Amino acid sequence: MTGAGVALAGGAAAPAAQAASGAGASGRRAKRWSLTVMGTTDLHGHVFNWDYFKDAEYADKAGNAQGLARISTLVNQVREEKGRCNTLLIDAGDTIQGTPLTYYYAKVDPITAKGGPVHPMAQAMNAIGYDAVALGNHEFNYGIETLRKFEQQCDFPLLGANALDARTRKPAFPPYLMKKFHVHGAPPVTVAVLGLTNPGIAIWDKAYVQGKLTFPGLEEQAAKWVPKLRSMGADVVVVSAHSGTSGKSSYGDQLPWVEDAAANVARQVPGIDAILVGHAHLEIPELRVVNEKTGKTVVLSEPLCYAERLTLFDIELVFAKGRWEVESVAASLRNSNSVADDPRITRLLKDEHAKVVSYVNQVVGRATETLTTVDARYKDAPIIDLITKVQEDVVKSALAGTQYAALPVIAQASPFSRTSEIPAGDVTIRDLSSLYVYDNTLVAKLMTGAQVRAYLEYSAEYFTQTAAGAPVDVEKLTNANNRPDYNYDYVSGLAYDIDIAQPAGSRIKNLTYNGAALDDAQQFVLAVNNYRANGGGAFPYVASAKELWSESTEIRTRIAEWVTAKGVLDPKDFASVDWRLTRDGTPVF
Repeated sequence: MTGAGVALAGGAAAPAAQAASGAGASGRRAKRWSLTVMGTTDLHGHVFNWDYFKDAEYADKAGNAQGLARISTLVNQVREEKGRCNTLLIDAGDTIQGTPLTYYYAKVDPITAKGGPVHPMAQAMNAIGYDAVALGNHEFNYGIETLRKFEQQCDFPLLGANALDARTRKPAFPPYLMKKFHVHGAPPVTVAVLGLTNPGIAIWDKAYVQGKLTFPGLEEQAAKWVPKLRSMGADVVVVSAHSGTSGKSSYGDQLPWVEDAAANVARQVPGIDAILVGHAHLEIPELRVVNEKTGKTVVLSEPLCYAERLTLFDIELVFAKGRWEVESVAASLRNSNSVADDPRITRLLKDEHAKVVSYVNQVVGRATETLTTVDARYKDAPIIDLITKVQEDVVKSALAGTQYAALPVIAQASPFSRTSEIPAGDVTIRDLSSLYVYDNTLVAKLMTGAQVRAYLEYSAEYFTQTAAGAPVDVEKLTNANNRPDYNYDYVSGLAYDIDIAQPAGSRIKNLTYNGAALDDAQQFVLAVNNYRANGGGAFPYVASAKELWSESTEIRTRIAEWVTAKGVLDPKDFASVDWRLTRDGTPVF
């Protein structure tokens, strides 16, 4: 696909009830028609209500349920209520990454292999009858070849008006979908869906997209495409945006374009009726934003991720002055926990599901004791040291025989999960996968002692300033300024205190290497994940630091290989106390 969009025509006439008439000011009865646009986002490979990491049905304290099998039941209900020819089903991206299911069909039994399988997400979404899906940033995690193969397997377009060919500056994916809905006794209603993805792809998946694709801002591209869609006859314009509503960016000023720009688009670009929001993993039933140029209200909605919610945009139209006009838009959510799995989807993918369950339950080693992340956010936990040890070993091996072989290797890792546990006894792939939930790969960067110090200071902003002697509530101790756990880093190979009584920027104390105060001029090799290496989290210096080595094998796979080679997972082989929280020099714990 190049710059052309995708145009479809609805095949059935709307029921008479959906083309109702009402008395107008002239006494004539105005034609009216109702459209319901259903939306999901951030599915992240969740087909069933199943937790592959726990090998059990998914359950949380809020009673949520997950999976496209549940969404299929909800979609069937809505189509029954509204009439299938009065509905549209779209998604706002992040589809093919996020669970062992998606990893399996990207890496273990890849869809790109000759005669390879059809991706389970393509099978499920085709069966449910999606009309269009916007590209998410995680669509690029396995490379462009995997994404293009997934695209070929889908019966619907993957939309990305701001995913441009780096050479031609033309859309590399269809920018939009246009679909005509036939209305009894009136002209058809033309609905346009514009797909926008996240500019951060240029940072997060730099290794795959640099020099091939470029990702300008959502506001800029919406301003270009929405008028075109209107001029092409669109009566309704819906945007599917893989971008949150906060107006902020996790990557700071590394890009001139905003990461979470959906509300900006609503405010700045005239002609949009509704925006399906994604990326932020929030639940927003309905957000009304006034367009600054027209004064008209744009309705936004973000359904909860992992197929836990389904958004409904109920759009009422009236035929006036020879054309259809949107009279009102209202958004609401439906909860997946209110229905059962659609047996059609269960039957369709039961074999693929069984293969992945078998794969993640493979035993790769034996642990001498239980390791957990329960308190890893605020205490140096051996389970995170396992990650840094593996990364150190891999990078040392990779740099052996090079001019950098003599430099000390340090490593970063984050407490991704608060519930991961490697139990004493048999260790399985799912145990290790639950520890490292992302498909990150490993990069070696050259850093100075001064840069590492600044890196640690930035990381320490994660903690809430807590005066000496004040009560310590571990539930309020972390995530200062809403920083997520994955943007707090341990750094191995050094020793340091984090004094949380001090203001941010002045917290790293007693920073040493090999028992001596850190030399700001000393050079280190930082073993770092590709997300952080490319600027994710906006940590200082690392994105611009010299890259010495990188690979495409996932860190999670490296951990499994390390444990398999050892056979026994014993903390004495990897655990060390590198850091601690203090207040005015006194340990917090």
